[in-house]
Amino acid sequence: MNSTASAFGPSVRPLRRTLAIYGKESKYEFLKLLRLPVYSGSTILFPVMFYVLFGLMMNRGEGLSSVSVSTYLMATFSTFGVMGASLFAFGAGLAGERALGWLQVKRATPLPPTAYFFAKTVVCMAFSLIIVAALLTLGFLFGNVHMTMLQTVKLAATLVVGSITFCTMGMAIGYFAGPTSAPAIVNMIYLPLSFASGLWIPMQALPHFFQKIAPFLPPFHLGQIALSAVGAESTGSNLMHWEALAAFAVISLGIARIGYQRDEGKMYG
Repeated sequence: MNSTASAFGPSVRPLRRTLAIYGKESKYEFLKLLRLPVYSGSTILFPVMFYVLFGLMMNRGEGLSSVSVSTYLMATFSTFGVMGASLFAFGAGLAGERALGWLQVKRATPLPPTAYFFAKTVVCMAFSLIIVAALLTLGFLFGNVHMTMLQTVKLAATLVVGSITFCTMGMAIGYFAGPTSAPAIVNMIYLPLSFASGLWIPMQALPHFFQKIAPFLPPFHLGQIALSAVGAESTGSNLMHWEALAAFAVISLGIARIGYQRDEGKMYG
């Protein structure tokens, strides 16, 4: 019976084996990025450096928006770090692997097509959690940050789940950018959006023009949810912000699908 099934039709992979494949793909994707200092070092150290400089050294002890500056900037720079980890892993990573033909190799294996994207998303969420944990530790130890356990868990969960939107944005970039241009394109999107969304400077201190365009930018919405989680003053409801992030994710997935279908047409007619 088994030989007949394998000869005349595809066999059904057991659920346990499927989960093991997804787990192993995620494990090796994590190890790959962890061993790349240009990714692991920069994505973790960049927001940590910003927070130490502006949140702990320059503005320590000052108040802002019903919380301390250290608490406020911990939320916004965590958002900044989560955004960078997701965009670079998906944007630059996918573009490079497309150019190397790695996706064609993956297609020739029994690996489920979704496992590749699942692994990248899980790893982005893992690095996001590492970044948030690092900033929380610095804030608690050196920034006189006081948060309840519920607030801490809520902030971490918010940012880890919110990173999915930036994974989809990175996927869209990765399918249309070349391997050499992808890091530059990511930076051209990552840094201006972070500034215009109030992640470096409080929104009320930004020029009026940026305050007007910020609601049209995804980092603004995740940043506002993060600020709400730590007890800082934020604009709009969390539901509205989550809906905006979901809309950005759907649009990005649509763009990525167009790029995926274009690649499929080139490779397989």
